[in-house]
Amino acid sequence: MKPAPFSFVAPESLDEVVSALAEHGDDARVLAGGQSLVPLMNLRLARPEVLVSINRCHELDYIRLADDRLVVGALVRQIDAETSPLVQAECPLLATALPHVGLPATRNRGTVCGSLAHCDPLAELPAVALALEAELVLTSAAGERRVPAHDFFVTEMTTCIEPGEVVSAAAFRRQDPSERSALHEVSNGGHAFPVGGVALRWASADGVCTMARIAAFGVGSVAQRLVDAENALVGSDLGPAAIAAAVEAARNAVDPTGDIHADADYRRHLVGVLLERGLLESEAP
Repeated sequence: MKPAPFSFVAPESLDEVVSALAEHGDDARVLAGGQSLVPLMNLRLARPEVLVSINRCHELDYIRLADDRLVVGALVRQIDAETSPLVQAECPLLATALPHVGLPATRNRGTVCGSLAHCDPLAELPAVALALEAELVLTSAAGERRVPAHDFFVTEMTTCIEPGEVVSAAAFRRQDPSERSALHEVSNGGHAFPVGGVALRWASADGVCTMARIAAFGVGSVAQRLVDAENALVGSDLGPAAIAAAVEAARNAVDPTGDIHADADYRRHLVGVLLERGLLESEAP
């Protein structure tokens, strides 16, 4: 398998990246880790005429705090985020999810922002971005715009990125130390793509749930927030009745399809099982 012919440019600054994207428009694709893009090119499912590599753009390789956000630059490798003490302390849900992403060999090259931009419905990180109320920073020659994760992800492998834009960073909401969080998924073994999964975080005070954010992946065309399930938990005692109501709401909210790995009914049932498991098994960080 070989890709269709393409040109290659490797700018050394973000300004040069957006200039190259402005010049080539729809014909250009951004290359960071290439763990998703290159296989698609080899299958000729993606045929960019120009690859704009950001791998020499070292200004995008950072993890830092900004107010209530943990900001991850576009060149941060998944393995570096996974082992970052800052990520582990400020966004434990993200740190928990990253070991589930592919193999260590792919995480050595794959980037956090690249996985978000690829928007695979089976990927963990888009659901984590939804649960952590992330904002995606999109930069172009016209400037910068910040897009909430729930507006960024559109459908399977489709986002709101416009021609000429690059995801220059992802800003995740920092988790309060009192929060609990979990990510649970089921796969067909090894490091295969999951059949489905749930990412969640919640908080309680005086025995009452004060906040819940729940997102599912692998059970539809795109990762999705399960708002009705969240509402079933907030204000409750997180007891069996509340969890049962959240499970039912989660199952009613998803519209999965079937394939050779699992049928739609199994995936719908799975969402509830994993949500209940997360709420019952997770401990405060």
